[in-house]
Amino acid sequence: MTAPNTTDTDTELSAVNTILGAIGQSPVTTLGTYTVNSNQIATYDNPEIAFVHNLLKESNIDVQNEGWSFNTENHVHKIADSNGYIQFDNNALRMDFSNPEDRFYDVVKRNNRLYDKVNHTDVFTAGEEYRVDIVWLFSFEDVPSIFKRLITYRAAGRAATQLVTNQQLVQLIQVQEQSARAACMEYECNQGDYNYLGYPHESSFNTYKPYIGLAR
Repeated sequence: MTAPNTTDTDTELSAVNTILGAIGQSPVTTLGTYTVNSNQIATYDNPEIAFVHNLLKESNIDVQNEGWSFNTENHVHKIADSNGYIQFDNNALRMDFSNPEDRFYDVVKRNNRLYDKVNHTDVFTAGEEYRVDIVWLFSFEDVPSIFKRLITYRAAGRAATQLVTNQQLVQLIQVQEQSARAACMEYECNQGDYNYLGYPHESSFNTYKPYIGLAR
């Protein structure tokens, strides 16, 4: 017996078909042939599929932009280049210095690099190492399956609002989205290894866990 493979079922095509089914449309066997020009703008053969696919990609960005344990990386070492610039990674949604209590810096993204609003400059000490927290953007296929459900239902709700305008259908999909979000929150609590004392990941300190005794 062959073990199930989640990568075979959780694809953009399956998500688009879920969205189409939610709004009463027939599934498709392919997203169609589409080309991407020099400005990275895709043109599709089927405008409806293009619209639904774009909703899926927008929802993927929106969900990941919240910053979950699977796409958040803390204390990443970044070195200012020879010009003193700290470049903003292409697949990064958010970047910030790791120590929020350090008020000597307050960085934001400008001109695809970090800009310090406190010192009013994007030039840092060349060659110096800085630690930053990064929220990454992953492709839909690289997102944990439980988050794919949330992304898909959010896109389905937008499709129902913009393509069908059926309020009852929108409410039904919103209930499904809320259920998917609750499952994501449970995943986050289990996977995030959070510590209410706020110690960094490098710490070996563990808080008291009374539920371990109850589970025996």
